Amino acid sequence: MSSLPPSTLRVNHHTQPLPRTIRPGAEVRAFHRRLPGYVVTPLHDVPALAATCKVGRVLVKDESSRLGLPSFKIVGASWAVYRVLCERLGGEPVWERLADLAAVVAERLGRLRLVAATDGNHGRAVAHMARLLGLDATIFVPDDMAVARIAGIESEGAEVVVVPGDYDDAVAESAGMASDVDLVVSDTSWPGYEDPPRCVIEGYSTIFAEVEEQLAELGLARVDAAVVPVGVGALAAAAAQSLRAGVQPGEGPLLVGVEPADSACVAAAVAAGHVVDVPGPHRSVMAGLNCGLASMLALPTVRAAYDAFVAVPDERARVALQAMADTGMDVGETGAAALAGLMAVVEDHRTEMPLPEDATVLLIATEGVTDPQGFAEIVGRPPR
Repeated sequence: MSSLPPSTLRVNHHTQPLPRTIRPGAEVRAFHRRLPGYVVTPLHDVPALAATCKVGRVLVKDESSRLGLPSFKIVGASWAVYRVLCERLGGEPVWERLADLAAVVAERLGRLRLVAATDGNHGRAVAHMARLLGLDATIFVPDDMAVARIAGIESEGAEVVVVPGDYDDAVAESAGMASDVDLVVSDTSWPGYEDPPRCVIEGYSTIFAEVEEQLAELGLARVDAAVVPVGVGALAAAAAQSLRAGVQPGEGPLLVGVEPADSACVAAAVAAGHVVDVPGPHRSVMAGLNCGLASMLALPTVRAAYDAFVAVPDERARVALQAMADTGMDVGETGAAALAGLMAVVEDHRTEMPLPEDATVLLIATEGVTDPQGFAEIVGRPPR
């Protein structure tokens, strides 16, 4: 690891007690349990990674397969789609299966279109919900998206619109589609648009409700640190709400966010106290984190809760992906970002961000292999 390009650590000096601001997780998880194929995703105890990172224990929450898709994004997108539809219906309808909900929507609202922008996984999740509910979907994507990721979205029956530019350009295009029949379901926010992205954050709480139960099964009350990939900040906000809400600074688990070196927009926003534009191009192999603008909705929560942010170059993501594959976990480049961040902290920044040698560290592996060709080029074999 010593020959790798250096990472950059920004310690956050603005932490403060964090109030709970999202819907109670029990209601959200009850919804997810009604979706076809819901199962608890694994929490792997990986001694080999603990040895590599010189910590006591590394636990990996494996979101490589969730509700039939290769990413955690579906738990946020599904809840947000549901809440958007409930708002249009004027309240929650009675339903047991998604087919029942689809029938109510068709009868009372007519034909609708779900719209989203994506670097891959969120858009596919929105498109998946559209297919299950019998709705149309249009997904805007940046012009550098891997062909396999576009194919994944199209496999859900969605229209894919390639936008010249990056993810933020795709967000702007999607926002302009909003109408009475075109429902924008974004995981980031902008002035006047906060409810759907707030629901996305709420949806992610299911992941951490599962983690809490799984830690108890291991005889653990909590972890000592959690390393979370940060795109616009939605998952980071959900992790903060679940792991640090109501806890005084210094008493809860250490929280570290991970961003690509050329698109560390959340760390920049945390330092500035407001959303700032980190100019592109944003072309990291960690495609799900290629964002130049933090979510204004997620920012206050992330700023209050995170102890530090580490920006990692792509070479470190590739090394982390190989290390995870060597332990039997085939994930995508974004899915390896948390491990890349932990490796960077222990190699480059252990003085600034000390982790005890006996620390138990939680990593969120956010995606499976969404670009098989890219995976094979890094690992030297096709994904299992």
